[in-house]
Amino acid sequence: MHIAIAFAMRGGREDFDIPDPLIWLSYVAARTSRIKLATGVMILPQRNPIVVAKEVATLDAMSGGRAVLGVGVGRLAEEFAALGVPFNERGKRTDEYIAILRALRSGEAAEFHGEFFDFGPCHSRPTPVAKSVPIVIGGHTEIAARRAGKLGDGFFPGSGSIEELTHLIAIVRATAQEHGRNPDAIEISTGAIARGAKLYEHIEAIAKLGVKRIVLAPSKPGDFSQAEDLVTRFGDL
Repeated sequence: MHIAIAFAMRGGREDFDIPDPLIWLSYVAARTSRIKLATGVMILPQRNPIVVAKEVATLDAMSGGRAVLGVGVGRLAEEFAALGVPFNERGKRTDEYIAILRALRSGEAAEFHGEFFDFGPCHSRPTPVAKSVPIVIGGHTEIAARRAGKLGDGFFPGSGSIEELTHLIAIVRATAQEHGRNPDAIEISTGAIARGAKLYEHIEAIAKLGVKRIVLAPSKPGDFSQAEDLVTRFGDL
């Protein structure tokens, strides 16, 4: 099994800096050459999808095709109120915005006529290196799992027990089949909810569920000892 490891710092409180993800990833892109550059996650219905398409394609083109767009619907009504976006529309907007992102990915003339956006033929360039940036659906709910099965290239429940992940992944796969999609083509990622020996047991268990990527939060900045240990234990990461 191949396990990819990403690193995220735990916040633990609300009064700390959260950099804009695409600006932060642009900095990381300039300092690295191989690692994937993924948002985990961007609250998509809070943004203009046409601008997002341009920004993400630019990041992907300038980084040599390393961008991955993780998106979520959001959960804080106060954020939506501050931005003037109706909170109860966030699910519908997410679905439509994903369609817009995909409509604009080729660089060819595209048009879209939806509930929230309506535009005639236009071009968005540069284009992603592979003519597409993977869209990963984040969330811990059955709705998120169904959205991933229907629309996503991946699914990212940030955490969850084996029982919870088993249930959600089953929904992803069933929904994909209902929509004529290949369930195996939807990459599953999740966060680590255990430490020490229990983490190894957890990884072995979620690997059997089809999880391909695990997100680790270092106990302190710059401490990658746990990742090094996982490399030793699990081989090709």
